Amino acid sequence: MVEYALLVALIALVVIASVTLLGSAASTKLNVAAQSLSAS
Repeated sequence: MVEYALLVALIALVVIASVTLLGSAASTKLNVAAQSLSAS
């Protein structure tokens, strides 16, 4: 039971970390796109 809880916690951490990284990368790309659109 403890092993299962640790596994679930580990998976949750990985998911949160990947979503955070992907979210920041996506927001950076969106900002660049918005700047290039407003510049033209």
